Amino acid sequence: MSKKQNYTLALISAFLLWLAWPPMPFTTPLLLIALVPLFMALNSIFNAEAKKKGRLVFLTAGLTFLIWNTASTYWVYNAIKAYNGTAVAIPVSLIPYGLGAFLMTTAFWLFYRLSRYANKKIAYLGLISFYIALEYLQQTWDLAFPWMTLGNGLAGMHQLAQWYDYTGVYGGSLWILVSNILAFEAYQKFKSQTGYLKFRAVGIWALVVLIPISISLIKYNSAEQKGTPSNVVVVQPNIDPYKKLVDIPPAEQIKILTHLTDSLAQPNTEYFIWPETALPIYADEANIRNYPEITDLQNFLSKYKNGTLITGIET
Repeated sequence: MSKKQNYTLALISAFLLWLAWPPMPFTTPLLLIALVPLFMALNSIFNAEAKKKGRLVFLTAGLTFLIWNTASTYWVYNAIKAYNGTAVAIPVSLIPYGLGAFLMTTAFWLFYRLSRYANKKIAYLGLISFYIALEYLQQTWDLAFPWMTLGNGLAGMHQLAQWYDYTGVYGGSLWILVSNILAFEAYQKFKSQTGYLKFRAVGIWALVVLIPISISLIKYNSAEQKGTPSNVVVVQPNIDPYKKLVDIPPAEQIKILTHLTDSLAQPNTEYFIWPETALPIYADEANIRNYPEITDLQNFLSKYKNGTLITGIET
């Protein structure tokens, strides 16, 4: 295939990934085949006589992941621009747009490098290992932006992810990667083989897809809620986000939240749930109890002996 055809396939993969990604409804299963066009493009590069194949692999995979990351997290630019302007929003937005795409692309470039020295099975195993390892890095380092972890894509159809309590989100990433690899191999064999052999690979892929889905749906539909009911108060203060960090002092925001909470709470209330940005301060964890805002919260909770506050703060 020509370079133009390879880039077209890369764009198709980017579109399918975006279409399958939350909050798109009912399209989540597309994640299980979204990378097949990209694998087709990379396979064409692997088998071509072109020079600098590694560069072509990086550019082709990079196109897929840059477009997907940007299309799925465009709101980051809008959020930063609202407070800091375009000059700041553009370079800062490159962290989730470009850095995440770079790590994903690196996994596929390493896959290409490994495929030059190892057989196909080892290369695929390496791809899965590289990709999930770099996802873990993206979730744990100081520049973490874990939303684009493949396994998070099942949030759009959580009925399919009921086995995450055993595997975690990386189990979802593993399943999606394996499904795409098997779907690509099934496509290749369907074209090249004859008789029942052309359907065997399709059957294997179908089992890998359908067995986890069936287990998840059975688990979801047979689940029973157990435990003692709790008295919970959830508060949304409806504070204008464009004024939150500039025009309204933290003490006033906490006053609004505690007033709303008191209007709904009962003496036996166990949990108070506030927004993740309810405390608009930057706190040093080592001295967090010395902040007046924290003292205000402790005074508020003293009225509820069983109360626990769940909220967010930047530390």
